[in-house]
Amino acid sequence: MDNNAKQSPYGACVEQKPEVTPTSIGGQAVIEGVMMRGKYSWAVSARDSEGEIHSKEFDLKSGDSKNSWMKKPLIRGVVALVESLIMGTKALTISAQLAGIDEETGEEMPAGAMVGAIIGGALMAVGIFIVLPAVLTNLIMGSATQNPLGWNAVDGLFRVVAFFLYVWLIGFYPDLKRVFMYHGAEHKTIHMLEHGEELTVENARKYPRLHVRCGTAFLLMVMVISILVFSLVPIKMIATSFGVTNKYALLSLVILSRIILMPFVAGIAYEITVKWAGPRAENPLVKIVLWPGLQLQRFTTAEPTDDMLECAIRSTEIVLERERLEDNP
Repeated sequence: MDNNAKQSPYGACVEQKPEVTPTSIGGQAVIEGVMMRGKYSWAVSARDSEGEIHSKEFDLKSGDSKNSWMKKPLIRGVVALVESLIMGTKALTISAQLAGIDEETGEEMPAGAMVGAIIGGALMAVGIFIVLPAVLTNLIMGSATQNPLGWNAVDGLFRVVAFFLYVWLIGFYPDLKRVFMYHGAEHKTIHMLEHGEELTVENARKYPRLHVRCGTAFLLMVMVISILVFSLVPIKMIATSFGVTNKYALLSLVILSRIILMPFVAGIAYEITVKWAGPRAENPLVKIVLWPGLQLQRFTTAEPTDDMLECAIRSTEIVLERERLEDNP
């Protein structure tokens, strides 16, 4: 083995430079392309049926200096989650248009339709990962006030299992295979950027398709942390103070408390996966904490082709150029 080579925490042997420089840039796979988010903007690059890459760039609200409060600990995790939902929805529609899949209008999704799509997605997530586990736990364990620790443990287990099943099942959807490949291209490009290499397809190929700052790992961390946070909620005391005794009312109270606390849980998960673990990928403790999330990425990423890497690189170059202009006016 080359003396400069090193076994990465992802199971792939890659060339390591003396220092790995963390970057705030992250992204998302979209339809026939990749979206990358920088400090000040985000960009979508997608390839059409003729093989041409088309790109669009947009300002990032949290990147505006007047919104510096959005970068405070815990708050920045909530902001990142909300922005990701908005950008993700918008990026998917834009990539479909750039790729020539949605040629009916050539216009961006109307604001009302986008808000509806985001709300619909959020409601579905709440139903699958909060309401359903709580209902199943209530059927098995009875009221959450009888055995709070046991109740929350079973509820959390159902939530984690639901997440794993969801990720596993969507992998059977044929059209998502290429999206997973673009997801791998996104990760390889970020690895290349962090290692300070020139952004080329050749350099990107050698890096692993898994990354500690992946959204999949972040969501799994949310599931795990929620077990701890929800266990600390004094449901029995709250129910008593409001005079709630009906079992259905108690269950509704439990579900409501989870929805209210979810932004706080997301904020903690962001601090762990992005701010703490992101710059410390080689730390033994980081490897242990994020190992489950990395293994889950094996279902949501695949080895990309060179043309997919080109899309990821194009989006990265756009947001990097914006950062250079903003940081060095």
